[in-house]
Amino acid sequence: MIGVKEPIPGVVYPEPERLRAYLAAGELPETGLAEALCRSFATHAARPALHTPEGSITYAELDSITGRLAAAFWSLGLQPLDRVLFQCANSKELVYALIGCLKAGLIPVCTLPSHREREISYLGNHTAARAHIVHDDDEKFDLAGFAQSLQPDIPSIRHIISLRGQPRPGISRLEDLIESQNAAAAHQAVHALPRDPFQVCIFQLSGGTTSIPKVIPRMANDYLFNMQRTAQWLGYTPADTLFMPMPMIHNACMVCFLGPALISGAAFAIPRDMTPAAWGEVFRSYRPTFAGLIRALLPRLEAMLDEGHADISSVRAFWSPDGARLLREKFHRPTYAMFGMSEGLNMYTKATDPDEIIDTCVGRPISPCDEVRLVEPGTNREAGFGEPGELTCRGPYTLSGYYNAPERNAEAFTPEGFYRSGDLMIKRRINGETIYAFAGRAKDIISRGHEKVNCEELEHAIATHPAIADCAIVGMPDPRLGERICAYIVAKPGQTTPTVAQLASHLRAHGLAKFKWPERIEAVPTLSLTKVGKLDKAAMRQDITQKLAEEAAKP
Repeated sequence: MIGVKEPIPGVVYPEPERLRAYLAAGELPETGLAEALCRSFATHAARPALHTPEGSITYAELDSITGRLAAAFWSLGLQPLDRVLFQCANSKELVYALIGCLKAGLIPVCTLPSHREREISYLGNHTAARAHIVHDDDEKFDLAGFAQSLQPDIPSIRHIISLRGQPRPGISRLEDLIESQNAAAAHQAVHALPRDPFQVCIFQLSGGTTSIPKVIPRMANDYLFNMQRTAQWLGYTPADTLFMPMPMIHNACMVCFLGPALISGAAFAIPRDMTPAAWGEVFRSYRPTFAGLIRALLPRLEAMLDEGHADISSVRAFWSPDGARLLREKFHRPTYAMFGMSEGLNMYTKATDPDEIIDTCVGRPISPCDEVRLVEPGTNREAGFGEPGELTCRGPYTLSGYYNAPERNAEAFTPEGFYRSGDLMIKRRINGETIYAFAGRAKDIISRGHEKVNCEELEHAIATHPAIADCAIVGMPDPRLGERICAYIVAKPGQTTPTVAQLASHLRAHGLAKFKWPERIEAVPTLSLTKVGKLDKAAMRQDITQKLAEEAAKP
């Protein structure tokens, strides 16, 4: 049978006709993620799967631990397709809990440790979550106590499970759950569980910054395919050790690093924390061969090197959605630029691409069945080569609808089922191939009088200044022009933030039109980030608006 056997109310499943076409083209597997993980664990049993501050974990150990945990989840009364809220920092225990849920047929809901009452209450009730998994070793915030305080607000929650915690009344400890089960019996039960590759295996969250995230159903076979194709594209092998320090529960890490590593037999390295010293421990001890970094994290890698914690001689390549040029030029390693979204579609450059593509583009889709159309924002008119257009897409691993969100789905999808991403792209023809360049968000445009300034373009130009480590461009209110341009700038260690005039001189030499030059600079130690590690421009716009109001109120 092609298509889901027992649909979950509120989930929009792909049409059988499209599934049939993807299967026939070999662009969608007939098995799911849990089966692929079990096969990999058996194949690579003696190899290290995880490198952690406490030591390495082999695939055989990971298989046994996660199988016992799956059985323990069932012993609590949790049933396949029950939803489980995850609110955990990076750790080996997070991996145990995640894979334990997949083996048990439970559906992780990928929230973040920084989410609070508003997000967790909404997401817990929206998904009817039955369990809440939290880490319990954060000195700054008591997540286990927080989960208990919210339990009355989420009536469906029956269990709170802690990672790395001390015994507490009313909370089950992950370590105790694992120890309560027999490994052989658990292994047999896990492999006997019927599985539907067309069923939801995980609920990811949208990366929205202005409202509570939408819930994204990812199917067992489409999530596996996304990981498989990423591993193939980037050339992961069992000899690799992957380093990607963003939240492991977030889609970017899970689908580009953690998942592909575990289905390929590679090792995934987990730092103790986000300090340069902790990163240095990983690079000294485990010698990562492939590193994934967003631009905002590049200063930490530089600090690791400058402070002498470790070197990067083991790294054979980098991955970056927004800093490929900077990484390539600074470290002289092959670098993969990319575009991705939790909703599905991924694009990549190739290691053999000319610098022109790697430095200015995000590549091409990873599946020949990915359909991409760039349309004029707010219309269905298709943009031509060289014209910016909103990315719309559909394909074997792109969602067909947000969970239980009919009004949002009516806005987010075209009548043909193409997802409206809100991202601006430009398609170019290079060496006979269609290549895509990211051109910002549909709303990441500053309207300065009658001129439109693309923030992404200006940020790339400013980043070429030798004293600047990072920057972000936002619009600030102006009574005459509507908006003027403000640059939030992080200077490199030992460097001074350039003045408006100095930056203008640099941009003039760079060849950028004068109306695009920033009219105000805010020097900051770090750029504001959202809970998923993306630039939080809403916070920066609020900050500069408040500062302008305070300045105007002064006598």
